[in-house]
Amino acid sequence: MNTFVSTRPGSKDISWCPGCGNFAIRNMLMAVLADLGLDPANVALISGIGQAAKMPHYIQANGFHTLHGRAIPIATGVKIANPALTVIAEGGDGDMYAEGGNHFLHGLRRNADITLLVHNNQVYGLTKGQASPTTMIGMKTPAQPEGVFEEPLNPLALAIASNASFVARGYSGQADKTKAILRQAILHRGFSFIDIFQPCVSFNKVNTYDWYEENTYWMKDHDPTQRGAALQKALESFPFPLGIFYRYQKKTFEENIVAYQNDQTPLSQRRVKIEALSKYVNFLSYEKTA
Repeated sequence: MNTFVSTRPGSKDISWCPGCGNFAIRNMLMAVLADLGLDPANVALISGIGQAAKMPHYIQANGFHTLHGRAIPIATGVKIANPALTVIAEGGDGDMYAEGGNHFLHGLRRNADITLLVHNNQVYGLTKGQASPTTMIGMKTPAQPEGVFEEPLNPLALAIASNASFVARGYSGQADKTKAILRQAILHRGFSFIDIFQPCVSFNKVNTYDWYEENTYWMKDHDPTQRGAALQKALESFPFPLGIFYRYQKKTFEENIVAYQNDQTPLSQRRVKIEALSKYVNFLSYEKTA
């Protein structure tokens, strides 16, 4: 079966607000997965907490809804256990850049073959509009009534500086171009990261659909193999560039694991070698008591 549907058996109403950019991202993801001919049984969606992180509830494929900010390490573990799976970690800017900030940094440098989608609406939508790491300076929120004064995080510059192997930014209001990026990200061998601008129609009255149309542009004649130029583009703002900033091929996390160097059988499909496991446990016990 190569059809990705938006409901799971027994699922009920979707909790996203009408007009939320999450709908467009979900539709893009389902369309690209189907276009690639992937079987839902071979796709795993891993999320943390937040409105965006409800995505596994609304696409019928393998899904795991984990703790706030923990999608990346869980996705990495899933990929290690079964490299044959297409693994996608996704969530919002608060989930991935605040609670999950440490995991984001280490996901960039580990280069597991997973795709990370961050729905960046520049606010915490689930908890009704507090500032997130990407909220702009001066924006007033229920928790920051005098206006945000902290410098917003630049996740793209951070990723490029960390030599991440695929770095891009899309926009939920422009589906065709964003789908093209998403397709390349899933096909990329290594950690592919896409920050997707996505309006929160209920709790962010600044970064609206009109605002994103007026404050973004698609890059032309940009060479994504040039890291210095990519970093320079990532530092641009007002308007913010969209497209693939940086792409670099290197060994993945799984390819560096000893267990896969002479045997490509997924760990999840191997038989447990009781004798070897016993020796290892005994060794650890000896080390602990020595």
